[in-house]
This record gives sequence, structure tokens and C-alpha cells, in this order.
Amino acid sequence: MILRFLAFVTLVASAADTSKTVVVYRQPERFAGWPANHGVWSWGNEIVVGFEAGYFHARRPGEHEHSIDYTLAENHLLARSLDGGETWSVEEPSGLKPPPGAKIAGVPTEPGGPRLTEFMGRMDFANPGFAITFRMEDIDIGPSRFYYTSDKGKNWKGPFRVPSFGQKGIAARTDYIVDGPETLTVFLTAAKSNRKEGRVICVRTSDGGQTWKLISYVTPEPAGADHAIMPSSVRLSPRTMLTAVRYREWIDLYRTDDNGATWQYVGRPAPGVENPPSLIHLTDRRLVLTYGRREAPFGIRARISADEGKTWSPENVLRTDGGCWDLGYTRSTQRPDGKVVTVYYYNTDCTAERFIAATIWQP
Repeated sequence: MILRFLAFVTLVASAADTSKTVVVYRQPERFAGWPANHGVWSWGNEIVVGFEAGYFHARRPGEHEHSIDYTLAENHLLARSLDGGETWSVEEPSGLKPPPGAKIAGVPTEPGGPRLTEFMGRMDFANPGFAITFRMEDIDIGPSRFYYTSDKGKNWKGPFRVPSFGQKGIAARTDYIVDGPETLTVFLTAAKSNRKEGRVICVRTSDGGQTWKLISYVTPEPAGADHAIMPSSVRLSPRTMLTAVRYREWIDLYRTDDNGATWQYVGRPAPGVENPPSLIHLTDRRLVLTYGRREAPFGIRARISADEGKTWSPENVLRTDGGCWDLGYTRSTQRPDGKVVTVYYYNTDCTAERFIAATIWQP
């Protein structure tokens, strides 16, 4: 027990001593949130992350609801760093606008936006500037759409309709693996049989997005009010992938050794967590899992695995200064120098704005 305690103290001290936190986007009276829904992309030290910016609306003490004003419209924004997350600039690409009538923060968008269409082209996933983002309108049944870029997010094409894959609904967030110039493996949340969220499915295109195929159900259908949503996935080999999945009060890990045809439960790397995971595969082949901690002390945490997710370190504490539970939704990426940049939404005062921040740390 003493050795385990000393190891934990060493891990916490290590993370604290080598980390740096910067503000990505912060405006008074605004609610900026949910990078995990939009995605993060990196090209060396150039990093782009997506998020939403609405308007802050204070909640009553004990009210478990996001402090965003659902009667006002919001913006879908990108933040870009050219120096490995040290400094950021904010962009609002016109190509990421939602289609007319789509509900954003509860408010239907005005006419004049891009029309939602079926994708008829062919994407080049090997293009060095390629990125794709998946969006949804409703957490239970969608509908969902995607946009893609070939120039690192400066210009986007879309929105294009995400197929239903024979499901009762698709509530898409951004989680995908590029497997080749024409092959993309995507992880989505499908509605359960009762049309509520949800369970994770694995889908794939092998012709640049012209056609899509449902490969498998990653998780069983959760019973009752529980859900299995918001996957974060990595590829370990041509046949092996891992997917971390958010449940109502924990994060579970699943593995495939036949390129997604079947999945096996691995374990529970983060019990007692009410937040989505961000799973990345480091260049030294370790795994890093980050997430928000929505119980006091509120903040951002990480765990590390050196054996492909079979066992995990104690929590690395990246931040403990959160003002209340309304934070997290991390997305992480590794810089060329080995450090990890973890981006998330945050608050240090529950009665003030929500903002986007990044912690740069050495795992």
C-alpha cells in the first residue's frame, strides 16, 4: 500500500511539474463547450480543434444542466495553433454552418445556410490536409451530417447526410481512423431499440465515401436508462483496434483483433467517471486516456497504459481548480516533441462563463 501511494504521488507530481495550461477561447458571458463532439486534428505542431460557443445562462444551485442559454443561437468555431498548442487563434469557417432548420443549442438555424445533401463525390483520405467532422442534431436519433476538408480546416465541404445503417437513429460525433486513401473506419452512436441514446457501432467506407457499410456493433445494447456513447478509438495494428466508450458513470474499453468484425470487452479504465473519453496511441506505443472529473475536486484527469489497455496507472491529475461539474469533453493529441496537448471546456467559477483551455503535459 505504501509503494502504491508513493507511485501515485510521483505520478501526480510528475504531471503537475511538467504541465502548462493555456486559454484557447474565453469570452465574458459566453458558453464555450464540447470539443469531444467536434474533434481535434494535428499536423506536426499545427493543431486544430472544434467547439461550440453559445451564451452563458446561470443555473440554480444543484441544477444538473449545462449553463448555456438554449433560447439563443450559437456558433461552431475552430481554434488553430501553429506552435504546438502554446498560442491559439479562433476561426469561423463558413463551410461549417449547419443546414437551414437544424437545431443548434435548441434554436433552429435561419434560412440561407448550406443544404443537407447526399455525398456523391470521392474523398482522398490520404490527402495530407484531410480532416472530417461529424455533427448531430439530437442526442437520441440525430439526424447526423458530416463535413470534410482537404486544407487543414481552412475550407470545408458539406453538410452531407450520414447514412442510417438500418438503425433507428444516428447521433454522430467525431471519431474515425484513416486506413488508406479510400478507406475510413468510423465509430458512431446509434439509437437503442427504444430510440434513446445509444450504443456504439463501427462503420466503414472503402471507396472514398461513395458507399458505407455497417461492420459491427461494438457494445451490447445497454439496459434501462444506461447508454454506451461517445467512442474514442485507436488502431494498434492492421487487425487490432481499441475503443473507449462513455457509459453513464464510467468508461469501458473494447478491443477487436479482426479489424472490427467482432469486439471483446477489455475492462474499465475509468470507473466513476461521468464524462467522455479521449484515447490516443503515443509514439512509444503507450496509451493515454483523458477525461473530465465531474466530482469534487473538479478537473481534468489522465491515465496511462503500457500493455494495450489491460492495466492502467492511477490518475494523473492535470487540473483540480474546476468551479463545478460543467467541464471536460477532452480531446488530446501528441506533439512531435512527445508532449500531449489536451483540450477541453472548463470553468473555475460555476457562476461565470465556460471557456476552452488546453493543458500541455509530458506523460
